[in-house]
Amino acid sequence: MAKSLSLPSRPFNSPSSSIGTHLSQPPKISCSSISIQSQSPKDQLLALISDQERGLKTQKSPQKLASIVKSIDALASLAPNSVTTDDSLSATWRLLWTTEKEQLFIIEKAHLFGTQAGDVLQVIDVKKKSLNNVITFPPDGVFFVRSSIEVASSQRVNFRFTSAVLRGKNWEIPLPPFGQG
Repeated sequence: MAKSLSLPSRPFNSPSSSIGTHLSQPPKISCSSISIQSQSPKDQLLALISDQERGLKTQKSPQKLASIVKSIDALASLAPNSVTTDDSLSATWRLLWTTEKEQLFIIEKAHLFGTQAGDVLQVIDVKKKSLNNVITFPPDGVFFVRSSIEVASSQRVNFRFTSAVLRGKNWEIPLPPFGQG
């Protein structure tokens, strides 16, 4: 199962979102001289992913991956019965780290289009049962995948891709949607 870490993103947030605390600017993530063990679980996780280039480096380091997954599990264990699939999930989220191979492939290969990946976002609307993945390629490109979602439990959302498109300044390539989870 792919793991991802995302934070809410203010610039792309829809006014209908019910999350009240959005970032006004991208998070600054850096490792400090404080030992990772003395940090909160959230700060520990952010420190672990800070130099992983959204997960690209993690693919080559099983030890780093294990540390990050352990940190994610520790953070999740703080509120094992919390509801994470209600309308508070509806927002635009900036991807900080993932193990999702297709996203990492596109991020890594952006140079083939003469650019690099910009923001990587997930736009979730629980009421409308939609999830959109967006990878931007400044100044004019985007990879956009639409999905339908279904809340499976208080902590799980199942998704199914419905369409995909790769766009540049003066061109567009529709792609077949593939995948679910």
